[in-house]
Amino acid sequence: MDPRGSSFPVLHCNTRQYTRVWIPDPDEVWRSAELTKDYKEGDKSLQLRLEDETIQEYPIDVQNNQLPFLRNPDILVGENDLTALSYLHEPAVLHNLKVRFLESNHIYTYCGIVLVAINPYDQLPIYGQDVIYAYSGQNMGDMDPHIFAVAEEAYKQMARDEKNQSIIVSGESGAGKTVSAKYAMRYFTTVSGSASDTNIEEKVLASSPIMEAIGNAKTTRNDNSSRFGKYIQIGFDKRYRIIGANMRTYLLEKSRVVFQADDERNYHIFYQLCAAASLPEFKELALTCAEDFFYTSQGGNTVIEGVDDAEDFEKTRQAFTLVGVRESHQISIFKIIASILHLGNVEIQAERDGESCRVSPEDEHLSDFCRLLGVELSQMEHWLCHRKLVTTSETYVKTMSLQQVVNARDALAKHIYAQLFHWIVEHVNKALHTSLKQHSFIGVLDIYGFETFEVNSFEQFCINYANEKLQQQFNSHVFKLEQEEYMKEQIPWTLIDFYDNQPCIDLIEAKLGILDLLDEECKVPKGTDQNWTQKLYDRHSGSQHFQKPRMSNKAFIVIHFADKVEYLSDGFLEKNRDTVYEEQINILKASKFPLVADLFHDGKDSAPTATASSKINIRSSRPPVKASNKEHKKTVGYQFRSSLHLLMETLNATTPHYVRCIKPNDEKLPFHFNPKRAVQQLRACGVLETIRISAAGYPSRWSYHDFFNRYRVLVKKRDLANSDKKAICRSVLESLIKDPDKFQFGRTKIFFRAGQVAYLEKLRADKFRAATIMIQKAVRGWLQKVKYRRLKGATLILQRYCRGYLARRLAKHLRRTRAAVVLQKQYRMQRARRAYQRVRRAAVVIQAFARGMFVRRIYHQVLREHKATIIQKHVRGWMARRRFQRLRGAAVVIQCGFRRLKAKQALKALRIEARSAEHLKRLNVGMENKIVQLQRKIDDQNKELKTLSEQLSAITSTHTMEVEKLKKEVACYQQSQGEDRGPQLQEEVESLRTELQRAHSERKVLEDTHTREKDELRKRVADLEQENALLKNEKEQLNNQILCQSKDEFAQNSVKENLMMKKELEEERSRYQNLVKEYSRLEQRYDNLRDEMTILKQTPGHRRNPSNQSSLESDSNYPSISTSEVGDTEDTLQQVEEIGLEKAAMDMTVFLKLQKRVRELEQERKKLQVQLEKKEQQDGKRVPADQPSNDSDLDQDADLAYNSLKRQELESENKKLKNELNELRKAVADQASEHSPAAAGTPDSYSLLLNQLRVANEELEVRKEEVLILRTQIVSADQRRLAGKGSEPNINARTSWPNSEKHVDQEDAIEAYHGVCQTNRLLEAQLQAQSREHEEEVDNLKAQLEALKEEMDRQQQTFCQTLLLSPEAQVEFGIQQEMSRLTNENLDLKELVEKLEKNERKLKKQLKIYMKKVQDLEAAQALAQSERKRHELNRQVTVQRKEKDFQGMLEYHKEDEALLIRNLVTELKPQVLAGAVPCLPAYILYMCLRHADYVNDDLKVHSLLTSTINGIKKVLKKHNEDFEMTSFWLSNTCRLLHCLKQYSGDEGFMTQNTAKQNEHCLKNFDLTEYRQVLSDLSIQIYQQLIKIAEGLLQPMIVSAMLENESIQGLSGVKPTGYRKRTSSMPEGDNSYCLEAIIRQMNSFHTVMCDQGLDPEIILQVFRQLFYMINAVTLNNLLLRKDVCSWSTGMQLRYNISQLEEWLRGRNLHQSGAVETMEPLIQAAQLLQLKKKSPEDAEAICSLCTALSTQQIVKILNLYTPLNEFEERVTVAFIRTIQAQLQDRNDPQQLLLDFKHMFPVLFPFNPSSLTMDSIHIPACLNLEFLNEV
Repeated sequence: MDPRGSSFPVLHCNTRQYTRVWIPDPDEVWRSAELTKDYKEGDKSLQLRLEDETIQEYPIDVQNNQLPFLRNPDILVGENDLTALSYLHEPAVLHNLKVRFLESNHIYTYCGIVLVAINPYDQLPIYGQDVIYAYSGQNMGDMDPHIFAVAEEAYKQMARDEKNQSIIVSGESGAGKTVSAKYAMRYFTTVSGSASDTNIEEKVLASSPIMEAIGNAKTTRNDNSSRFGKYIQIGFDKRYRIIGANMRTYLLEKSRVVFQADDERNYHIFYQLCAAASLPEFKELALTCAEDFFYTSQGGNTVIEGVDDAEDFEKTRQAFTLVGVRESHQISIFKIIASILHLGNVEIQAERDGESCRVSPEDEHLSDFCRLLGVELSQMEHWLCHRKLVTTSETYVKTMSLQQVVNARDALAKHIYAQLFHWIVEHVNKALHTSLKQHSFIGVLDIYGFETFEVNSFEQFCINYANEKLQQQFNSHVFKLEQEEYMKEQIPWTLIDFYDNQPCIDLIEAKLGILDLLDEECKVPKGTDQNWTQKLYDRHSGSQHFQKPRMSNKAFIVIHFADKVEYLSDGFLEKNRDTVYEEQINILKASKFPLVADLFHDGKDSAPTATASSKINIRSSRPPVKASNKEHKKTVGYQFRSSLHLLMETLNATTPHYVRCIKPNDEKLPFHFNPKRAVQQLRACGVLETIRISAAGYPSRWSYHDFFNRYRVLVKKRDLANSDKKAICRSVLESLIKDPDKFQFGRTKIFFRAGQVAYLEKLRADKFRAATIMIQKAVRGWLQKVKYRRLKGATLILQRYCRGYLARRLAKHLRRTRAAVVLQKQYRMQRARRAYQRVRRAAVVIQAFARGMFVRRIYHQVLREHKATIIQKHVRGWMARRRFQRLRGAAVVIQCGFRRLKAKQALKALRIEARSAEHLKRLNVGMENKIVQLQRKIDDQNKELKTLSEQLSAITSTHTMEVEKLKKEVACYQQSQGEDRGPQLQEEVESLRTELQRAHSERKVLEDTHTREKDELRKRVADLEQENALLKNEKEQLNNQILCQSKDEFAQNSVKENLMMKKELEEERSRYQNLVKEYSRLEQRYDNLRDEMTILKQTPGHRRNPSNQSSLESDSNYPSISTSEVGDTEDTLQQVEEIGLEKAAMDMTVFLKLQKRVRELEQERKKLQVQLEKKEQQDGKRVPADQPSNDSDLDQDADLAYNSLKRQELESENKKLKNELNELRKAVADQASEHSPAAAGTPDSYSLLLNQLRVANEELEVRKEEVLILRTQIVSADQRRLAGKGSEPNINARTSWPNSEKHVDQEDAIEAYHGVCQTNRLLEAQLQAQSREHEEEVDNLKAQLEALKEEMDRQQQTFCQTLLLSPEAQVEFGIQQEMSRLTNENLDLKELVEKLEKNERKLKKQLKIYMKKVQDLEAAQALAQSERKRHELNRQVTVQRKEKDFQGMLEYHKEDEALLIRNLVTELKPQVLAGAVPCLPAYILYMCLRHADYVNDDLKVHSLLTSTINGIKKVLKKHNEDFEMTSFWLSNTCRLLHCLKQYSGDEGFMTQNTAKQNEHCLKNFDLTEYRQVLSDLSIQIYQQLIKIAEGLLQPMIVSAMLENESIQGLSGVKPTGYRKRTSSMPEGDNSYCLEAIIRQMNSFHTVMCDQGLDPEIILQVFRQLFYMINAVTLNNLLLRKDVCSWSTGMQLRYNISQLEEWLRGRNLHQSGAVETMEPLIQAAQLLQLKKKSPEDAEAICSLCTALSTQQIVKILNLYTPLNEFEERVTVAFIRTIQAQLQDRNDPQQLLLDFKHMFPVLFPFNPSSLTMDSIHIPACLNLEFLNEV
């Protein structure tokens, strides 16, 4: 089809020289040229100059209308709408697309109602969430072309017109259809959201990877080609939120399952499954790599570059799970897919006769196929090679040839895959189905485009048939829109003739058409493809759309709307029949797997019911069936025709939107444009047909307002006096265009024929050119005059200066001659003097160096001797230490050997008692190590007990022997009564005294030894401390040297660290405030849902509140720590875990204190355990040494009491630590429940805190168990002591004197003996006590020594490591060490400070109470005195005294609290307090709080604050769009917060208070927690205030900043196309000017100032608003080509200067608002800068520092000249910019986040008012408040 027709503008007669035209070219399709000679009627050729400056003579045929097309002016090139071109024809369209694609990298272009999308074969950052929100709510013509704009238009029309929509995406394979459809669906899911909690939008997106896996494959044209068509209906409810979806598929390419061409692949799912075959769950599939299977290896290459099949398979499985396919069904699906691969590898062996074949029963693949499908192997083996023939009389079983068996096997594989494909689609639809009522839907049609290959078969025929139907629908829709536009504008029109392809469609689908004859031939028993082709020749040879090839009898040609296509008839019948043998299907129906049997069940082929719709009853894509036996007889062509008719019915019942995808090249190269391939697709997709229809009518359309602004230069001066712009436009056009048929005047627009706008542009350019010449003439003359005058003046000046110069030169020569003589004299004198001084200085230097050398020699000798002495000292010390360490090591080895022997003995005893310890293991799971240690201790104690009992028995026997000996001595004594007993007693006394003296001497020796060892240890410790001090000094010297070397670097690093810390602080503050904002949003959403539930609940009766529903009162209920109850640890931990990681915050300081407390507890436990072990050892030593006595019992009782005391202390410490841990967790949980769950960075920090809390909890449990173990040991020791006590009476009984009562002298002797024994025991107890003290002191000194050693070793190791590092690293490492040390000291100091503050607060409270009592007493005394004088005072004096003594407190009764909140908060209007003190409600609330504090009423304070906070929240929720109300309560909340700080009693907040104000401070309560609650509430109110202000400003920004003409006549409107911007219409409702924004901000500023809002907060408000203005304006600038011009830059700079002037006028310039506008300022400057040379590029790069590289390049690509005198930005210049900016680390985000909110700060701002000076107006109705 010749694109040149009468409707297109072509060269006409008498065309002048320099006219540019398009001529055909074999390589580039169309080529630009310029006339070098005027063309006159009758010329047979044109003299042309091509772009490469070559001259060519182009022949023309005027009779056949073979004239070249005219080229558009350069100003129109690159338009985003092709219909805006003045000359509408194929070369103009092709060139415009090429320029946009290659030079500007714009892949989207409008062509009327069609969006043309060119596949860039590259990832572009234009599909992010920010771009979606930028297009949301915008008119389609306001922004640059985008798939999101089409989706937004469909969504908007659905909501506005309440009509269903369709988006038809078509194009060749590889053109990007699937991606475009995917982005459209993603736009709907993002913008609309879900109407329920089923995450239906995620399921809609999850269906894409499933369908791509089972329906997409690699072809030669596309690596991810969709081999089926699909139509997805996305359903919406009445609020236009997604409630469900439904998918219909068309014409799956089943032949690809069994055959792939070279360099192509089968469906992705086969390769994904092979890539995951190594997984354990897929072992039973018996799969290997894809190269091993016939069905996946025919294309050769099984791998796609850059694609990981295993990773894609994991995504496919996740998508299956997301749409609700169970794991068992997934395994069954994979089994079926694997069985298809095994079926393809079944080896079929032909018999000798050639008429039959067989399959080996041992074939592994056949057995795997049967096993995976659950069918019998023998039957499948038989019916693969045989078929059944049924006649009227009997049934035959016939063998098949090898080719027939292969065909049957392939047909079975295709059928299995097709059934599985439809089953998956059905289940995806079930997952996307909803029970809610569907109000409307948007359909997305992703269908194959027109296809033509070298060999075209049945699939290409069906595809092109579908495209014929779609093209017919497209043509009729375009025609209808064109006619509707003319009718709406009320202009006369004639019927436009457009191409109707109904004859071609009738050729295919009419009675006895191609499909009808194909179905008829399929019914013939012996029908063949050749017979069918012959019938086509006979039937349709006379049709204008059907042709017979000259050289073939097996093909036919159909002339489609896009091109001629030759179809090869081989295989048409077989593909149309889609024959599968009934016997094989029956075997599969009998499968033992339910899924396999269901796939081939008779009723399974009926399609699922369509999604319910209130508008249209959509039928299934597959026609319904009446009986199963007839289903197999329906041909593929019949089914496809039925589903296509159903699709057309659906599309005709909706409003269509068209997306045409173009493939720029076949090599898949990024941003490479092949004109031949592009123009072929443009012809096929209907874009040129749209152009032709538009060109046949009035393609150029202008509003009267835009036409007047553009062409006012052509209007005569007298016409401008007329105020009616329509009349002016009429008179201008009638005078300029003589042919009235070339234009029409509509109701709101002017319509032009093709080429008329170019003619008007030419007239406008000529007018400008003439004016320019006139201006240039005057300017050049003036410049020449100025130049002459300047030259004349310069000549005179030069002459004067030359004469003066000559005179000065002569004088200078004379002066130089005299000066030379003087210089010579002085120079000679100086040379002689310098020679003398040089000799003298040399002599002095030689003497100095000689003397210094001698002195240094002496000094070095002394120094070497001193160092040798030091080295000797250290070497001798080192040798002594090494000898000591060697001896100590040997002793340790001996001890280890002995202990190992003891351990072996203990091990034997442990093995015997292993059974008795089993219940301990069960009771204490995870405490095996502790049990083993305890068991060993018990065994040791049993051994010690056994040893003690043996020693006790030995002592008993010894005692018995002594008793017997004494009895004998007594007997001897009785026998020798007459003898003298005095000497013997004296000898005994002397022996006892000797023993006593020996004991004293031993004690003295021990004391001397102890003193000596103590002195030695002290001396050694002093030496170590001295050595440590030396090392520290050396370290400090080295650190000083390092710091001196890297002082500058350290300073720079410090500055950077400070900046980073500030940035982190800002980010943390922002994150915290975002949490508060999200919490407020969720709270409001919860309240809304609760209100909706209350409204929907209509049944009467009592309804309990849900347990998890938090009231407003509970949100702000913050009890103090002293009154809060601490729950169980595990319960608190569970509470924290239920709240979630992202809802908690981390208090690191408290946790570090907790860790430190755990470490102290661990040390205390170890110390207690060591003392217990020592006590046990002392008990073990004491028992065999002495007999138990009363004194030893007392010592044991004291020890046990000490142990019990330590145990109680340890338990109390454990309990205290546990309570602190629970308080910490509860505080974390409360803080998490208040804050938002949407913080980005908190989950990781909180997970760290939670893990550390768990570890601390486990350590506490371990300490608890160890306390129990210590308690058990103490009890066992007590039992042993009691057992020892019980044995004493028996010993005493056995050792008692039998004759003790016989004589008094014997009793005296026994008393003396007992006295001596008691004395010995006392001495021994004293010695043991001293030895214990000595041992304890020695142990302490050893521990200190070990600690010093460890510290010294650590410092030495650190010092060595530091020396190995670089100077910078040394400094950093030293700083880290110092920071860690300071952190530990800081924690200790913090803990000490907290303890002191706690005691201080306690003492302050007590002092306040006593002061109050004293004041009350003084007041009572003063009152008693005043009573006596009161009778002398009159009533007026009494009143004055009450006013004078007002203390700034307001008293109210508890029952009046609700009335107070209602009158002061919930029902208060800001207008009521006009003229009153700003923030009066805050002052009144504080005075009420102060009285509650004065009377020490905790409940009243808590209730009033809680009610106030809840009341403010209720008011804000009710007035969530009222700026004045929100500002009013923000100021009052901040003022109340300031009052709580100012009068809290903290000195930091009282620095600016007066003495009177200090009297108004709170006395009894610390409201720090409520200050935090009010701070959070203030953040929420601030965020609501910003949201309201942004909502009021945002609709004005684009119109006021970019579109409105602040400078009249500066901007000229370019020609626009079909997508006319509504904002450019003068009668538009959304047209704003800059004054509207300034008025609105004036209103904001006035309201906030009148209500007393803090000035710092006002500054932050306007900083945030100016950032929003900057972001919205810049985002629109980056997405709109029509505003990227020099004039827009000028308008922007003017508007920004106006805003800056407004800021200075309101004294808001210090807010930082101007800095937030910096990107927009630089963008405006970029639009105005020169953009040609490398110097310009360097200037742009140095200027645009606030813009990212991506934004700069985008603006340069979008830059559009509005006049012919401007030039476009060249591609080379943009490449230069990119090269210079490539080192920038800019973010990848193109658009600014206009929803970003800066963190807000509430600085402390005390009030100068005193509470007693505040007057309460009567309009507040607060008479129940009493002044105190």
